[in-house]
Amino acid sequence: MPSFDIVSQVDMQEVRNAVDQANREATTRFDFKGTDSQIDLGETEMTLHSSTEDRLHALRQVLEEKLVRRQVSLKALDPGKVEEAAKGTARQRIAIRAGISQEHAKKLNKFVKDLGLKGVSSQTQGDQLRVSGKKRDDLQAVIAACKAEDFGIPLQFENFRD
Repeated sequence: MPSFDIVSQVDMQEVRNAVDQANREATTRFDFKGTDSQIDLGETEMTLHSSTEDRLHALRQVLEEKLVRRQVSLKALDPGKVEEAAKGTARQRIAIRAGISQEHAKKLNKFVKDLGLKGVSSQTQGDQLRVSGKKRDDLQAVIAACKAEDFGIPLQFENFRD
């Protein structure tokens, strides 16, 4: 019985490279001189620091530009509020979401069921979704429909088996 998995992953090596490039650009660009702008990367979040809120937004724009160039979806980022940090500086935390949460899994399951394709079923397996069906064409129709719909998270389709 043909099947495939729907997953939501982020290539952390590409995120690391994008953060390094953005930090390098922030140190060399004229409009960032003297602002102490930098991006710190943790396991599941990034922290942006700058002297003013305006420079913080510019730094975030540079970061997003670098992420897009490296094919990292901006849907995987969950930006927090801009907060005041020490000595009047600004700070913002941006969480990196990987995996399909329970609520997104329910939406995806409902979406697949509502397509009304005969013999197609889906079930949640941890942080991914397994879709199986009788016909390969039906599964390809599910993939096309999921790509057309916006679920608010980046989706990848893996492990297609006949």
